[in-house]
Amino acid sequence: METAFYLFVLGAISSLTEAAGILPDGPLNASVGGSVMINTTLTEADGPFNSVVWNFNVTSFIISYNPSSTDIDPTSQDRITFDPSTASLELRNLTLDDGGEYSVTVVPNGVGRINLDIYAPISSVTVTPQSADLLEFSSFSLTCSSSGSSLSFIWMNSSSEVTSSNRVQITDGGSTLTVVDVTRYDEQSYRCRVFNPVSEGISDPVNILVSYGPENVHLTVFPSQGNFEEGSNITLKCSTDCRPSAQLMWFLNGAQLPDFGAELSLMNFQMNQSGSYSCHAYNPRTMKYQRSQFVNISLQKSEGLSAGAIAGIVIGCLFILLTAVALGYYFIVRRKTSKVKKRSSATGARSSSQPAGARGPNDHDYVNMDEILRR
Repeated sequence: METAFYLFVLGAISSLTEAAGILPDGPLNASVGGSVMINTTLTEADGPFNSVVWNFNVTSFIISYNPSSTDIDPTSQDRITFDPSTASLELRNLTLDDGGEYSVTVVPNGVGRINLDIYAPISSVTVTPQSADLLEFSSFSLTCSSSGSSLSFIWMNSSSEVTSSNRVQITDGGSTLTVVDVTRYDEQSYRCRVFNPVSEGISDPVNILVSYGPENVHLTVFPSQGNFEEGSNITLKCSTDCRPSAQLMWFLNGAQLPDFGAELSLMNFQMNQSGSYSCHAYNPRTMKYQRSQFVNISLQKSEGLSAGAIAGIVIGCLFILLTAVALGYYFIVRRKTSKVKKRSSATGARSSSQPAGARGPNDHDYVNMDEILRR
């Protein structure tokens, strides 16, 4: 040990006069349980070396070497490998306690120092809560946790990295993501990526669901005309922007119908189904309600009589007119006949002196009128 100490002092003194920097710029990074090679900038052509001394945090001896002997710290015996041709040192089975400054003194070539950082590897990355069903314009927070050391966090949504804004806050060293005034466009998957210089991990996706609506409730009629013939088949369709799906109810003239759903079918449409229809949407999650516009549906009004109907009416009118004329003529004839009969009776009484079978001057007319009436 005295020899090692002497060499250490000799190396420290020579560092003031010899060229330094025989180790690369640091730091070196390594993982717990892993290994690391601390290479010098020397080659075999720079040798042979009179002596080499490695130390940890200046005073902790690791190994001293000269062409005739090698001394190794017993606690490092099974964890190091020394390369005398380049004065390089390998460390294995690293622990967090192995992190620190390593120095080497090579006589006559110089000295070097480098920092070694040891990190516990990333594992078990989780985000809580693992899902969230929110109302629009509310807020949510996600917290990321992981095993490992020197953790750094990045939040990812479905398409890109999430950055801070007036609605997005990233706090607690990046492990907490808070979104305020949530909108339906924030409804997506979120992941947390955790890393350190030697490893990284990513969480399972967390699904953010946002309930909203109903909005833009709209009623459409098929076919599209407003007046329909009796017996028509009519379909009314109701649409709305809503999550979850809205409950849809139907109303006629302000009275609720027993029908529910996005479609209302009016088969064999009748007069008593005419009126003002509307669709009402309700979201039980948001407790909001909205009504569509009113749509008037009625039977088609007749614009005039058909040619057949007009012909029928004309024929009926002519029939009535002819009947009235015939009846008028009949009663006129009967009246005249009745007067003739009366005159004939009176004439017969005055002409009783005429021979049998002889006629008076009016008998011929009476017979003719009687025949006409029989016909």
